Amino acid sequence: MDPEFVYFDLDDTLLDHQKAERKALADVRARYLTIFGALSVDELQETYHTINAPLWRRYADGEIGKRTVQQQRFEGLLEAVDAPHADATLIARYYMQRYAEHWAFIPGAQDAFGAIADRHPVGLLTNGFAEVQEKKLDQFPELRERSEALVICEDVGVLKPDPDIFDHATEVAGVSHEDVLYVGDSYQSDVEGAQPVGWRVAWYARNGTNGQSTNERSFAFSDWAELRDRLC
Repeated sequence: MDPEFVYFDLDDTLLDHQKAERKALADVRARYLTIFGALSVDELQETYHTINAPLWRRYADGEIGKRTVQQQRFEGLLEAVDAPHADATLIARYYMQRYAEHWAFIPGAQDAFGAIADRHPVGLLTNGFAEVQEKKLDQFPELRERSEALVICEDVGVLKPDPDIFDHATEVAGVSHEDVLYVGDSYQSDVEGAQPVGWRVAWYARNGTNGQSTNERSFAFSDWAELRDRLC
């Protein structure tokens, strides 16, 4: 059954957040080589993830604010490389500047988004920090222009996978829960968040499903051409 509305996640679904993050961290490493030079770029990104992921979970649970996340992830990174007295605020600012320079679509996503938007009403539902996501939409205006609904979770005050954000997005779309298809990459935030409220999910599992599965109304895909052909 064709969906009446298709929502897309933004980071690591349409836009390649991980690649932009890696390149930005490589720029940070190059600029502050005396601080981070002992780690390879891969090691630096892995260390950053081990610090950032728990902070994001606490942020999603409402335990800490976004400013705490933005500051403590780089304070933690400096502690991990035995440089706790370096200026975390300065490094964080440089990272965000470089991160914005590396934003790009995941290969195939832009064409698929456009083709699907030609056939179905579409929207965006994203967990990222509001001011950063707004800048991404400014940089890729077709996403905003083609979307009939734009839900930035921070603006609503509820983050995925909380069912309230999916209920809110359903109301914004003006359709029934069972008529929404959500295209997203995160099993925890997108699949496990959207399925219980009745949404179908097209899980973008570009690195494989790792044995995880969707329900009978949803499906996984790893190539954007596959999703485009399925919906168009």
